[in-house]
Amino acid sequence: MVSNNFEYFAPETFDEAARLLAKYRDDGKIVAGGYSLIPLMKLRLASPSVLIDIGGIDELRSITSNGGGLSVGSMATYYEISRSAAVQSAAPALAEAAGQVADVQVRNRGTIGGSLAHSDPAGDLPAVFLALGGTIVAKTRRGSREIAADRFFVDLLTTALRPTEIITEIRFPSAGARSGSAYAKFANKASHYAVAGVAALVTLGADGTVTDARVAVTGVGSKATRAKRTERILKGKEPTASVIRRASDRAAVELAGDVTDDIHASAEYREHLAKVMAENAITSAVERAGG
Repeated sequence: MVSNNFEYFAPETFDEAARLLAKYRDDGKIVAGGYSLIPLMKLRLASPSVLIDIGGIDELRSITSNGGGLSVGSMATYYEISRSAAVQSAAPALAEAAGQVADVQVRNRGTIGGSLAHSDPAGDLPAVFLALGGTIVAKTRRGSREIAADRFFVDLLTTALRPTEIITEIRFPSAGARSGSAYAKFANKASHYAVAGVAALVTLGADGTVTDARVAVTGVGSKATRAKRTERILKGKEPTASVIRRASDRAAVELAGDVTDDIHASAEYREHLAKVMAENAITSAVERAGG
């Protein structure tokens, strides 16, 4: 099957892209790497009449880090993120997840902004974005706003982005001393999407107990979701193997009634995988935090 006919624009600046999106609104669609949207168009599950390709806007590709945190341009590719020394130092889970996306061709073209905007229920980066407490910077012709990770993912392939907004930047706060992050997934062998994936951020106090924890699950439900029961079990406790295992057993609780059951894995198996991946991710995050 092939897509419907469409007009194609390749703006060279953000202002030009924003003007086009404001002009065409619901008829227009932003395309970044294209690995999420184009397959949907070929199946006619999406049929925009206008494509606005922002792949040539260099101002959206930067990756910078300072004492206040990490800033990643929306057009930074998975490959660039996985190889960035700034990302590897400030947010190991982000580099880890980006390096596990699909194959080398996709990693060289696919972008973080496209991944988050698409909100694929089996995508890797949405879980990491949630666990690291990131913030989306979304801009239009007239202004910009920030959207916290916990408010961004709404439902299957649905986010809090408005029709005329473009993601320009993703910000991650500094994790602070004695913090560690990690991402673990069980991948579909054909597509490399997560059958179940878990991202974790753990901060330890001077006494070795967990002072803060953020854990997020992908691949299991209709959207990436925080595992808040798991986080509550970890906080205030020494992260021993038994505590981590008990916390991980609750990784899919928030997804009750929304666990995906398909040809790739039953709901029961996905729940089991979420527990295993949570234990792996939390254990690695604790080790990186110095525990």
